[in-house]
Amino acid sequence: MEAPIRAREALGFILFSLLFSICRSSSLNHLLISNAERRIDLSSHIVKVYLTLKVENAGSTPTSEVLLSFPPTQADHLATVEALVTKGKRKKTTLVRLDVKATELPDAPNDAKYFTIYLANPLKSGESTTIEVLYLLTHSQEPFPAEIAQSESQLVYYRDSALILSPYHIKQQTTFIKTPSTKVESFTRVEPSNRAGTEIKYGPYEDHPPYSFSPILIHFENNSPFAVVEELVREVEISHWGNLQVTEQYTLVHAGARHKGVFSRVDYQSRPTLNGASSLRYLLARLPPRVHSVYYRDEIGNISSSHLRTDSRKSELEIEPRYPLFGGWKATFVIGYGLPLQDFLFETSDDRRYLNFTFGCPLLETVVDKLTVKVVLPEGSKDPSAVVPFPVEQHLETKYSYLDVVGRTVVVMEKKNLVPAHNSHFQVYYTFKPIFMLAEPLMLASAFFLFFVACVAYLHIDLSIRK
Repeated sequence: MEAPIRAREALGFILFSLLFSICRSSSLNHLLISNAERRIDLSSHIVKVYLTLKVENAGSTPTSEVLLSFPPTQADHLATVEALVTKGKRKKTTLVRLDVKATELPDAPNDAKYFTIYLANPLKSGESTTIEVLYLLTHSQEPFPAEIAQSESQLVYYRDSALILSPYHIKQQTTFIKTPSTKVESFTRVEPSNRAGTEIKYGPYEDHPPYSFSPILIHFENNSPFAVVEELVREVEISHWGNLQVTEQYTLVHAGARHKGVFSRVDYQSRPTLNGASSLRYLLARLPPRVHSVYYRDEIGNISSSHLRTDSRKSELEIEPRYPLFGGWKATFVIGYGLPLQDFLFETSDDRRYLNFTFGCPLLETVVDKLTVKVVLPEGSKDPSAVVPFPVEQHLETKYSYLDVVGRTVVVMEKKNLVPAHNSHFQVYYTFKPIFMLAEPLMLASAFFLFFVACVAYLHIDLSIRK
């Protein structure tokens, strides 16, 4: 009896998969891109790509999905993908954010990776829409030469395609690549292509079939410091007595061309623009407003080379490492600060409390390979849950602090390959009864009371063995 049921289930799954593939392939055949413009910004070590697509529905049925494809070499370094669509006409236009999700398709050519853009309204037959796409790439610029002296400039390779990789037919496309300076050692020519100042133009190219690809290699100068945080652990501890304590542990590395030879501080300070042009001199951290009790230290002790600027909207902490960071050099340090609890802790209508805080790294223009955010809830908190605007790994831990009996619940969130675009707010919800706030004061009062009772008893008890 079970065998026919399993056979029916397998047959139904196969028919559903076949129907889904037919619908997806039909949508691929019906859509085309009449015009595509891509702008690649290589000014920093985070590659920013702005893609404008004018999509047309040449089929007979409406569709609400548009596919983006990436080569596997780019997909491994893809940090974020965002899509916007323009609504309205002339001066009343507004940008509407669209949902973008990773998608797996069978029989993808050359192991291409896909993302699906879900349109707000289905695109009917004969209609067209313009989609603005922004995606960021990390670790996509390869230093060459891999080692440089203190007085040498940093040169890097960037690999891409002159043609936009797309599952659709593209009628016309153009690519613009912006370099940090006019010093470009070489670049691949795919006619028509030309270079003017800091911009390299590929195209316009017309009538290219799906999955067209033309590899290019650009060798140029990029002296921006490649600041990469290999691991960052942020601990946010909630105290219902009015304080929010944040502790951040950094492992920072300069991921640019490795430094060779000896380091001369005299040359570095006398001619900083010529000696160590790509070194990391300082970092800027964007902290919340009304920050207090800020400290910056490492394993040796407190580091006094820091400057804090605060106003009503933000706080900026400018820090300098103990030594400038050249390619391959590392530094570990800790930043800590306190915040008023009423600015970040709120209550819902069903008497639940939630923390509203920023996810990501406060340091500007840095890449984080691995981020761990730990939210330490007060002892006695129950039913914790986290809401993050992007996928993260979550689990719970228990932490014991002063005067804790059952321990404090810790909500742990982990994510890899982060950029400043991930600095968005997240929420942690939990339930807490105010009676638990009296636990520690009562424990202290009871301990002092028992201590004095023991002292009084010791003074009034005669322990001598005389008659």
